[in-house]
Amino acid sequence: MQAFRTRIRLVALGFIVILLGLFSLLLYLGFSTILHGHIDEELVALAEEESYRVDLATDHVEVSSHRQDEGNKEDEEDEREEFDDEDELQQAIRYSAILDPTGRILWSGQSTENRIPVASQVIAQALKGETVFETFHEPGRSPIRRISIPLAIEDHGRFILQTEKSLQFVEETLQWLAWLLCGASAISLLFAWWGSGRLAGEALAPVKALSQTAETISGQTLSTRLTLTSPYAEFQRLAHTFNGMLDRLQQVFEGQRRFVADAAHELKTPLTAMKGNFEVSLQRARSGEEYRETILSNLAEVDRLTAMTKSLLTLAQFAGDRPPLALQTLDLPPLVEDVVSELSVLAHEGGIHLQTEFEPVPPFLGDASQLKQALINLLDNALRHTPSDGTITVRVRFHEGSIRLSVEDSGPGIDSQHLPHLFERFYRIDQARDRHSGGTGLGLAIVKEIVEAHGGTIHAQSQVGYGTTFTITFPTGKNHR
Repeated sequence: MQAFRTRIRLVALGFIVILLGLFSLLLYLGFSTILHGHIDEELVALAEEESYRVDLATDHVEVSSHRQDEGNKEDEEDEREEFDDEDELQQAIRYSAILDPTGRILWSGQSTENRIPVASQVIAQALKGETVFETFHEPGRSPIRRISIPLAIEDHGRFILQTEKSLQFVEETLQWLAWLLCGASAISLLFAWWGSGRLAGEALAPVKALSQTAETISGQTLSTRLTLTSPYAEFQRLAHTFNGMLDRLQQVFEGQRRFVADAAHELKTPLTAMKGNFEVSLQRARSGEEYRETILSNLAEVDRLTAMTKSLLTLAQFAGDRPPLALQTLDLPPLVEDVVSELSVLAHEGGIHLQTEFEPVPPFLGDASQLKQALINLLDNALRHTPSDGTITVRVRFHEGSIRLSVEDSGPGIDSQHLPHLFERFYRIDQARDRHSGGTGLGLAIVKEIVEAHGGTIHAQSQVGYGTTFTITFPTGKNHR
């Protein structure tokens, strides 16, 4: 698998290669255009200067070293100021030729022995008054640029003046430029490869540190946190997110550890009691009634273990991504009325007044059996902590777009220090009293899981001496996890 660092370098190098290639190509083409344009301008100036020096006598044509228009010396001086390289002009004359309209050479310079023939199309264009440029490439020779211009001689008609110039300097210059661009590009690519590697290493250093930290983390080292010195905000955010994830993992892991320890402790207590009962019974012979009492005591402990195991299984089911909900449209007041009717016998036996207060509320999606279980747990908790002649009120009302279900008792109340922990697993305010009453310490934790699975929330309000109120809020929309 390709390393991300290598990919970054290759992508960066690819972009640089494309940019350098485009820059070099544009520079080469631009410079070539400028040089060829300059050659063409020189050829035009040379040809025009030669046209002033053509001497036509009878059938003999010559190009003299001086202009034929001696009567206008002022114009000649002005022209010489414009074209002052006489040596270049004389060299151009040696490569020049004058042709008649049929293409026959009337005059040619000293260096035109191997002159390339003139195409008929060029002759036709020149006789029409056009300036024609041609480039010739011959093996073993430098390229040649030729210009053909019309030449009108008074009383003799039209002729064609041609002159040539070697492109050797242009070719050598462009070749030198190409080598220069290649060398500069190669050096640039080397620096780019080195620079991209260093930049990629610096950029990915936090990722490396993150990987090394993650490799060292185990159940015993969840308190380890990542510290980055990167100046980039993105990596600081990555470190913050990673540390936040570790915080959550540590909380979950410690919660699971506490849960396992508490579950083991809770399971150990009834098992120890059962073992003690059996050991006492075996120390000496017992009557049938004594054995019966031992068996009944152990059955009570078995019932407690069964209830605790059932609660643990319920919590395990709600701990997954898909809580065991069978959603259907529910009308909450009738459901609450059924649960209150079932528990009214227990309330009557304890001398507790169990009453309801309902307001019209809209239907919502929920699992009837799970919601009944949550309400039973709340009412069971209230019945165990409400004294005789006390009152438990179950209210259902609609408030600010949400359905609220509350269970209010007139018990002794709960100190504020315990309120944040009420929904923790195995949390008990009075350990001895709650165990004696048969509580497992999981009832409120199960209520919280059921409520949150329905997308709701639960909170407790209490004041010592004035009772406790548990309030569940359900959204009316389809907000289920």
